[in-house]
Amino acid sequence: MRVLADFHIHSRFAMACSSSITVDGIEQACVEKGLNLVGTGDFTHPTWLQELKSTLEPAEQGLFKIKNSNSGVRFVLSGEVSTVYNVNGASKRIHTCILMPDFESAGSLNEALARRGDLKSDGRPQVSMTASELVELAISASKSALVFPAHIWTPYFGALGMKTGFDSIKEAYEDQEKHIYAVEMGLSSNPAMNWRVSELDKYTLLGNSDMHSLPKLGREMNVFEISEKELSFKAFTEAIIKKDKKIFRFVLKFYPEEGKYHFDGHRQCVVSVDPEKHNVTMCPVCGKRLVVGVMHRVNDLADRPPGFVPNGSIPYISAVPLREVIAYVTRKSETSVAVEKAYKELISNTTEFDVLASMPIEEITKNSGPEVAQAIRNVRENKVTIVPGYDGIYGKVDLLNRESKADMSSNWKQKGLKQFEEAS
Repeated sequence: MRVLADFHIHSRFAMACSSSITVDGIEQACVEKGLNLVGTGDFTHPTWLQELKSTLEPAEQGLFKIKNSNSGVRFVLSGEVSTVYNVNGASKRIHTCILMPDFESAGSLNEALARRGDLKSDGRPQVSMTASELVELAISASKSALVFPAHIWTPYFGALGMKTGFDSIKEAYEDQEKHIYAVEMGLSSNPAMNWRVSELDKYTLLGNSDMHSLPKLGREMNVFEISEKELSFKAFTEAIIKKDKKIFRFVLKFYPEEGKYHFDGHRQCVVSVDPEKHNVTMCPVCGKRLVVGVMHRVNDLADRPPGFVPNGSIPYISAVPLREVIAYVTRKSETSVAVEKAYKELISNTTEFDVLASMPIEEITKNSGPEVAQAIRNVRENKVTIVPGYDGIYGKVDLLNRESKADMSSNWKQKGLKQFEEAS
């Protein structure tokens, strides 16, 4: 059977997350999206953990389902922790994801974390310890735990991000790197970018949504093929650890340019910079230092040319969420009533994944009109134009290539660029 998995999500108890996120709501969103394996998110939060315990029941080994539900959706206990510590006087903050096989081990880890931070304050708690200490605590709570760095390139909290300052996973996780078998790419990079860094070859590349509201669930996912009788926490974690391509088939990914940290930039001054074209480190408007984006960091650490594909790599496909496609075509907000109505109609007898990945274009045309169909065709064929995101601002995708190339290019070509490059 095909299993679509999103391992990194959040609850309503995490900062800047929708108050409408409930366990039932997650299940319903999974059914719409086509997901059948999802992380619970935030098992470290006491109130959310209690809600999970009262709502879920054991299904297959290490997997859970909602009591009395026949949806087929399975949950795995997941959480994200922010470790905060100093190295040689410099503050380091790394976000790390953890998957646990049972409530007992999750509770044991929570007891240890509660001594180093307030777990009630945020679904993604900040704890005063090194990233290596966190891994050690997780593995002590359960040898079966799967621990992986979250959105590794994100400037502020990624293990390889500019603000964190580490140049390798080994440097970030020290002696406990031996327990790291996978990394999460984040929305602003894709496998092709990560393949340029040979140091990452040993890790399995994961794509997860890191969703803060239900419509964002599954915007990235991991696709497995496994027999129903083999479903278990161990089966999925082993497929990830071993890069078993017979089971772990591919990753569905955001276009990295659409991620909100792809280019360098300074959002306050509406300045974005393509680091491959311009050697600029300071904002040409205000003079402050630019936030160094993911493309820049990948280029810094890359030891291979673009287009290199390592042996044994898990393949990927790019996608744009269906609500975003409909909103673009109709020129309305993704949260509008009209977009939601069109979305529900299009998935009424199928799932979002099937619409995006496999539904015949003729059928999409019949159900939603030629523009939606053409937009989805363009995504499947990678024939879209994108203004890359920067400094916390999502990129803008032109699915039908409505805009001129000049309008869709990097947004600063100010007079005096040469001077700024020389000054920086």
